[in-house]
Amino acid sequence: MDQLISQKSFFLFGPRSTGKTTLLHTQFPNLEIINMLSSATYLSLAENPAKLQDIVREQLKNTQVVLIDEIQKIPELLDEIHNLIESTSIHFILTGSSARKLKRSGVNLLAGRAWQANLFPLVSHEIDEFNIVRYLQYGGLPQVYTSMYPEEELDAYINTYLKEEIQAEALVQKQITFSRFLKVASFSNTEQLNYANIASDAGVPASTVRSYFTILEDTFIGFLMESWQESRHRKAVATPKFYLFDIGVANFLRGNNDIREGSTEYGKAFEQFIAMELRAWISYSRVKKTLRYWRTRTGIEVDFLIGNDTAIEVKTARTVQNKHLKGLRALKEEKIFLQYIVVSFDELNRETDDGIRCLHWSKFLSLLWKNEFASRNPAN
Repeated sequence: MDQLISQKSFFLFGPRSTGKTTLLHTQFPNLEIINMLSSATYLSLAENPAKLQDIVREQLKNTQVVLIDEIQKIPELLDEIHNLIESTSIHFILTGSSARKLKRSGVNLLAGRAWQANLFPLVSHEIDEFNIVRYLQYGGLPQVYTSMYPEEELDAYINTYLKEEIQAEALVQKQITFSRFLKVASFSNTEQLNYANIASDAGVPASTVRSYFTILEDTFIGFLMESWQESRHRKAVATPKFYLFDIGVANFLRGNNDIREGSTEYGKAFEQFIAMELRAWISYSRVKKTLRYWRTRTGIEVDFLIGNDTAIEVKTARTVQNKHLKGLRALKEEKIFLQYIVVSFDELNRETDDGIRCLHWSKFLSLLWKNEFASRNPAN
């Protein structure tokens, strides 16, 4: 992060409680954070955003970096920040758990004068003695994964933030309706979106459902994964998949208190786990590639595609068999991707005769986070 801030100001976005403030305190222990969650600071700057210049001048006695936490609370501050960036050599770090108000503030996130970084729940390589069983059940929110009472932490998180705080920021008008939508949406986690079905189950118009999904994206609570449609031999579907940002949150919303190996929910949780790892790796490594999936109209599917380089299929099987390679082999006929990987619980790491790598999930993640995936030639 210190390399980013030495180059330019940037936004650090992420859901509440993923550790943005803790990270900044660790990276910049000598800097004072202007915290919009402080009532005194919020009221002072909300009344007169121009006061920010006085606060900044006071802080610049020791540094040329200014940290502002939860910037979305007062979007008008971006005008002041814009002027300071233009007129001084100050670099700003601006954290936020929602981009919705910022996008609507008229400054367009400083019009390219700041880069964007994201923070996600903990990933495997950030956790000592990583326990996949615990992670697939409770997810990676720091205060949840490390807690002796993870269910209580998840309950508090969902009821005080996902419901109450989203309404408090005037993002939704009816909390009961939104709460019902959240539960219904959790059953679409890792699935292709069907707005009409979700609207019917939630008892709200499809237009409201679409707006609610936009809110989840803007507050970083969920994201859509677009489909890859560049295949030449098979017609691909265009519908995106939906993922909640954390496995534990998804499980708790659905009422799944016991994810058992071999169950459908176990497979979904494992797929989401790999999705979260890939998404975080792309962001943290500053890899400018998209994460997509591929599904044909006849039902052939590959779970994840990184750019046009790597195709990844995810299975909970403890022995990878030919039937698990069907999607990857169909995709190989396109002769586009450089490498094809099956990630599973099979402990025998190997490569098939036609060049598909079969990797245990721990081996795959070790290679991923060490950036040790070797370049491959396209399949013939």
